[in-house]
Amino acid sequence: MKPADTIAAIATPPGRGGVGIVRVSGRELLPLAQALTNRLPQPRRATRADFLAADGQPLDSGLILYFPAPHSFTGEDVLELHGHGGPVVMHALLARCVELGARLAEPGEFSRRAFENDKIDLAQAEGIADLIEAASAQAARAALRSLSGEFSTAVRALTDGLIELRSLIEATLDFPDEEIDPLADTDIVPRLARLRADLASLRTRAREGSVLRSGLTVVLAGLPNVGKSSLLNRLAGEERAIVTEIAGTTRDAVRETIQVEGIPLHIIDTAGLRDTADVVEQIGIARTWQEIEKADVILQLVDARGGVTPADQAIAARLPAGIERVVVENKCDLAQRVAGRHVEKGAAHLVVSAKNGAGMQLLHDELLRIAGWRGHGEDALLARARHLEALAEAETRMAAADGQLRQLELAAEELRLAQQALARITGEFTADDLLGTIFGRFCIGK
Repeated sequence: MKPADTIAAIATPPGRGGVGIVRVSGRELLPLAQALTNRLPQPRRATRADFLAADGQPLDSGLILYFPAPHSFTGEDVLELHGHGGPVVMHALLARCVELGARLAEPGEFSRRAFENDKIDLAQAEGIADLIEAASAQAARAALRSLSGEFSTAVRALTDGLIELRSLIEATLDFPDEEIDPLADTDIVPRLARLRADLASLRTRAREGSVLRSGLTVVLAGLPNVGKSSLLNRLAGEERAIVTEIAGTTRDAVRETIQVEGIPLHIIDTAGLRDTADVVEQIGIARTWQEIEKADVILQLVDARGGVTPADQAIAARLPAGIERVVVENKCDLAQRVAGRHVEKGAAHLVVSAKNGAGMQLLHDELLRIAGWRGHGEDALLARARHLEALAEAETRMAAADGQLRQLELAAEELRLAQQALARITGEFTADDLLGTIFGRFCIGK
């Protein structure tokens, strides 16, 4: 265990509640507990106690739990003070702990100490934050799998396989005079093939988990009066945006988050795109283009009665390259057209009616397809951008090794770099500045 000072923080959310918790972590906390409660708590047993001020007057009464090192979340001595959940009481308890020698914890400092004391790895630590922030039940289950070590176990299995393969290659290089063909007489090739297949499977699970974690940003764009606000209301299931027959009603972006099969979809309704002399509308249109630049998916709405007009084509020509675009032909009920999907000039076209809901399932399915969702959320692993980058780098390195098998020295180096990329996920090779960034985004008290 690394030496550290004593830290304390309120571990429950701000506001009033039935119970509030102050958490303390450090070395040899029994003197602090004695001074605070005038008694020594028993390990891992909830004990009723009065929490005392410096003059012996009670600040609150509740439960004290003591987890001696190393059998605690942080690996250090940990005290949890369960009091009444009012902000005045909680801050009084916290101030008393500071009087007794603790300092205020920084965001994520409890979890960072758990990581530094080998109680959890970095992927598990991030799973804690992801579980707290989960936006859906599926995301919470995926985060719990990461927290329980399922993601780390899969990464370590790949790492162990790489170590064994590197050892086999290094042994072959150590005996160059032996009359053997290293590729024909060893199982280097099938081992590498199995590792690449396992990595591809893990990347798929991680990509699905990444979608569960962050979702998709979907921008509704198009000419005025094509039904963008109506579509937002239909997707949200309530009247979130004002709908009128007057062109230019929407002046600013309206945001709503919905869930489709547990995936968060951040829907943004925007001002209609057209030339206008209205200064306020011009500002709204400028903001529309700003939202479009940040989108994962652009739903370009057109009026199904007229199809894609030259004005719609002009908008399409200005849309950023590299962002997925779906043309939504709305108002099919007025055009007397049947809801459906077809492809024109490489772009998916959905014929729908925001008014009566026709074709909405097609739109849901299209967004899930774009997200890469296979519908297997029960085995997804909640992954962050840095995890996906590390997995992608490992895959690139292993593919390079596969192409260098006739030059085993080069293949061994590529495998070493692949192993190093995977080790960054669990934190075996991670710079301190990256750790500061990761844990700095956690809650205080966690």
